[in-house]
Amino acid sequence: MASLVFPDTTVLCNFASIQRLDILTEWLRDRGRWCEAVEAEAQKSANFWPDIGALLGPASPLGEPISIDDEQLLNRIEGVRRSVFGGSTTEPLKHLGEAQTCILITEVAEYAGSWWVTDDADAYEYAQRRHIITKRTGDIMAALVADGDLNAPDALALMQQMSAKGRHLWVPASAADLW
Repeated sequence: MASLVFPDTTVLCNFASIQRLDILTEWLRDRGRWCEAVEAEAQKSANFWPDIGALLGPASPLGEPISIDDEQLLNRIEGVRRSVFGGSTTEPLKHLGEAQTCILITEVAEYAGSWWVTDDADAYEYAQRRHIITKRTGDIMAALVADGDLNAPDALALMQQMSAKGRHLWVPASAADLW
């Protein structure tokens, strides 16, 4: 079975900001998944990036949001949310998506070996330390170029558009950096 891929809200918003979620969903090739907290964040983000609405509902290319009801996992998620990502008791949803995703990938056998795609620098670094296969929007674009689905100048232009929309992601200095 191919590895599952968990994009976080930063990545969803990057592609939605330029109305190109189709590129992301094509790259996912039915491997995309998400947890309940990321789906809830996406619902809120749809107020700013309406294209995210295409990801919501029963036909979502990310599947049904993964629900976590195991008490031990919930306690681990809360611990990671607070100690690693700086979440607080006054903001119980802040960083919940990151924590749920990390715990799913590292502690639930069904999701072992899955990838995480995030442009959140702290989340990326933490996932790398936990040996989670972690990608960024730029890695998706480079893969699309390598697969022949986009040419490098077009991929660079799309990333520049994301940045111009206020999205925070690594943008290469030139198209050659996407080869």
